[in-house]
Amino acid sequence: MRIFNTEGPVRPDDHYSLPPLSRWDLDEILSLIDQKKYFLLHAPRQTGKTSCLLALMEHLNREGRYRAVYANIEGAQACRENIEQGMAAIVTDIAGWAEYCLGAEGATAPPLARRILASTPPGSALGVFLTEWCVAESRPLVLLLDEVDALVGDTLISLLRQLRAAYPKRPARFPQTVVLCGVRDLRDYRIHARSEREPITGGSAFNIKAESLRLGDFTAEQTRTLLLEHTTETGQIFTPEALGRVWELTQGQPWLVNALAYRACFKLPAGRDRAQPITVALIDQAKEAMIVERVTHLDQLAHKLQEPRVRRVIEPMLAGAEPGVVAQDDRDYLVDLGLLRRDGAGGLVVANPIYREVLPRALASGPRDSLPHITPTWLHPDGTLNPETLLDAFLAFWRRHGQPLLGSAPYHEIAPHLVLMAFLHRVVNGEGSLEREYAIGSGRMDLCLRYGAVTLGLELKVWRDGCPDPLAEGLEQLDGYLAGLGLDRGWLVLFDRRTGQPPIAERTARQTVASPQGRRIEVIRA
Repeated sequence: MRIFNTEGPVRPDDHYSLPPLSRWDLDEILSLIDQKKYFLLHAPRQTGKTSCLLALMEHLNREGRYRAVYANIEGAQACRENIEQGMAAIVTDIAGWAEYCLGAEGATAPPLARRILASTPPGSALGVFLTEWCVAESRPLVLLLDEVDALVGDTLISLLRQLRAAYPKRPARFPQTVVLCGVRDLRDYRIHARSEREPITGGSAFNIKAESLRLGDFTAEQTRTLLLEHTTETGQIFTPEALGRVWELTQGQPWLVNALAYRACFKLPAGRDRAQPITVALIDQAKEAMIVERVTHLDQLAHKLQEPRVRRVIEPMLAGAEPGVVAQDDRDYLVDLGLLRRDGAGGLVVANPIYREVLPRALASGPRDSLPHITPTWLHPDGTLNPETLLDAFLAFWRRHGQPLLGSAPYHEIAPHLVLMAFLHRVVNGEGSLEREYAIGSGRMDLCLRYGAVTLGLELKVWRDGCPDPLAEGLEQLDGYLAGLGLDRGWLVLFDRRTGQPPIAERTARQTVASPQGRRIEVIRA
């Protein structure tokens, strides 16, 4: 039985898969190798880089013109800036992988590595090892190094400079081609000394690279092809709407596609019944469970939110504000992580709806954990949602707890948004959903609360020093959002963040007004 793969490289006997090399321009790759080029492959985590490298190695070795070896060198990360330990780990790892990948033909690499390490200074050990290995080989060597950007400081510098120093000796006395693979494009590496804040070197440490290739996400057609592997093997169908929903939620991010499908088909009880189709409801249930459980992939992304360079971009994006001057490196970093993408129309957007949900939910976890006990007075006796009493409950909650809870939010600029979302998560409590829309420069965040048959649209805006009252703009924007939801009423929440305002308990108020298009809007000034 094959399954959807959510950990490690693809194994076609065990996993539904696309041919890894179909995701590259293989002719371009082979041309670079024939031209003796050194180049880079980068892409966000869990997008299939390792699977592609292993497939390329197998292709080259099967073709027979080159000796190709894959090696994962992230073990040297633990050595940090200790060059002696770091280079010993790298040389040993490459030799071990050579024996693993080539079998008897690679068996000479480990003893050669031990001899070199015993007699050669660490600053040149890798270069000497690769030179002697290439001299002993009957075919040019192609070396595929994975997780290179896991290395830091002097260890990374030493690796790059040893490769550069012996580059002119290729292919007879050095690898014909070296491919460096990681999350980040090498030109964007910033290599810091432990006690220094400024970079001590950058991409110039490896100015011999010919290309920087990026492995993209699945296309819509590739996503559909992968999902239908399951149908072919088991007979269980995905409804057309479910196929579309997987693409909509993931935008082809490979791990998300596999994780959603695995959970829907193999973990949810309804999905394990092969006689029943995989529906939109099952895909949505799988998505919500992944987010609530904070599976490792999503948790790693959420952890990045604490980094200053991530915050500089994400905080204004969530607030709908302009980010001001943000360094190119910060913006590229978020794109390299796969957290954001450059929209075809220009500008940065969150890469897919699942990430768009994860970011504010992760940030709201502090306020959510700090919430006091709240009796669900917003429910009718039959358990359905009463929007009117929900509004009363929120106003009472905000007047009493809003001010102290603002301090529990990690992003100060959007602290009110996060507290409100924490409250609304307590409302849905697994029985409904809370969807969010936001973008740089939009000037607002839109929320859609769904609970049973009730759908509630909200818009959040901030009134800042030196700006006019955002009421008129908010009503116009909310009209457009509610029209998209098919609703004739909603909430406009205006957070007053101007200096010198009365306490929250005194200034919080509500007012019912008509929007420009005649919708009934509850305006909450908070």
